[in-house]
Order: sequence, then C-alpha cells, then structure tokens
Amino acid sequence: MLVGLKNRALAKARGYASMVMNPALSNKRLAVCSWSLQPSDLHDLVRKLQATGVRRIQLALDPLRETPALWENAAHVLQASGITIISGMFGCVGEDYSTLETIRTTGGIAPDATWKQNLENVRATVKLAAELNLKLVTFHAGFLPHDEADPSFAKMIKRLTTVAGMFVTENIAVGMETGQETAQALATLLNKLPCPNVGVNFDPANMILYDKGDPITALRVLGPWIRQVHLKDARRTKTPGTWGEEVAVGSGQVDWTGFFATLKELQFAGDFVIEREAGAQRVEDICTARDIFQKHYR
Repeated sequence: MLVGLKNRALAKARGYASMVMNPALSNKRLAVCSWSLQPSDLHDLVRKLQATGVRRIQLALDPLRETPALWENAAHVLQASGITIISGMFGCVGEDYSTLETIRTTGGIAPDATWKQNLENVRATVKLAAELNLKLVTFHAGFLPHDEADPSFAKMIKRLTTVAGMFVTENIAVGMETGQETAQALATLLNKLPCPNVGVNFDPANMILYDKGDPITALRVLGPWIRQVHLKDARRTKTPGTWGEEVAVGSGQVDWTGFFATLKELQFAGDFVIEREAGAQRVEDICTARDIFQKHYR
C-alpha cells in the first residue's frame, strides 16, 4: 500500500520538482530562516545573516505584508547584499502555541473562525511571493485528522486545495510543515489531495516536539513529497501531551548522521534551511548547525 502511495506521489509531483530542486545548486544548498534571527527590520536581517556566514534565506513573508515600510525594496536590498531568497513562509492568524492542545484547536487553516482572514492573507502572500519570484512557500496547515471518515478531513482537503490553487496560478509550490500529525497521516492526506504543487517542508525536530514519531522513519514515508528540509533539533517530552524542548542542532535527539544519510539515499536535491526558534544566542546556534551540515555536505 505504501509503495503505491509513493509511486503515485512521485508521478503527481514530477511537474513541480524542477521548480524547487535544482541540482546545479548542490554546493549552495544551505540557508537560514529569516525569523530565526528575530530581525527588527530589513537591514537588521542583513547584518545578522552576514554574521552567520550564510548568504541564502527562507524569508518570512508576513512582515512584508504587515509592515511594508520596514521591508521596502526587500528583493533589491537583499540582492545588493549578496543574499538569495530561496523560499518564503507565512503564518496563520490566531495561532496559540502555549500548549499542544491550544495549537491543535487554533493552528493553521483548520479553525473556522479564522479561515476567512487567513484566506485573505494567503491571497496577499501569493502576490508577494510572485513579486519576489519565489518558487516555494511553506506553512503549518494545522491539525490533520487521522481518520478519513472525520468530517474535518474533507474540510482540510477542500481548504488545502483552495490555498494550493491560489499559489499554482503563479507557478509556486507549497510546502506543508511536518510535526502536527504522524508521517503516515500526512502521506494519506497528500495522496488524496488533487494538487501536484503541494509537498512537504520536513522538520525533524517537529516530529520530536509534537511526539509524532521517529524523524528518520518519517523521512522514508514522506520522501516523495519532500521539497525542503529544516535543520532543527529537539528533545522529546517525558510527559505525554506536553511540548518537547527545542535545542541547538547537535544537542538534541535527531540522529544527524542517519538523517543526512537517509536523505542522500532518497536522492533529496532540495535546500537545507537552518531554523532556531528558541534560545538567546541565535547566531551562534545557527553557526553550529552550519558546521554540522558542512561535515555532511561539502
């Protein structure tokens, strides 16, 4: 059954793989999530990114939409600074990450109360992404039901199809972030989704933070859909139903040697993006992640 799912996914994704996976960039595949650097404005982002020694970013698009004056001429300024935008990211309104239960009820495009506003934001985000000439934008879709008989399953299929359709008009692929469901549940939904421009932004730490399985096992299940990978680490919770702990890459429970070996086995040709969402020494932690990556990809 799983082999069949993978084969069908590969066939569906073939038309969009070339948009995101460029073998010519194999020696330049490392980037940093802009939000990890907590920039106050565009020029602060440039300064902090330069301190990491990495010149490629996944750019959070919400600040450009919400506070355009602080991010005016972003594409020009970044290009002039020798920085390449490799993808974008957007968040959804109303999300509450206080506990696993609060994010389950408020996350992504699942809640009815915020769907209309999120749809309006997505429309504006598509325009921004097109202006920046992006080929991939990622986001947390929200809780995905594990049971296809659940009415919410059909609702999520419909909403994801709507979002994907908005991006496909600009030839942009969409990456769903991993973590809030098991890999098999996500694979089941992706196989039902009639949208070849939708894939996965694989985050190994999220599998641990949400306690949704082993990252390497999940890689094998989701391999055909993976468009981009986040480099982030975590330790699993000891109290079921509570958050795990995000930590610097190399100090958590992700088996990085096995992780990179599996991606090579899967012939993953996309980008690796360092993400750090906790801690007070973001630049230093990003540099640590950079060094670990460079041990495996030179």
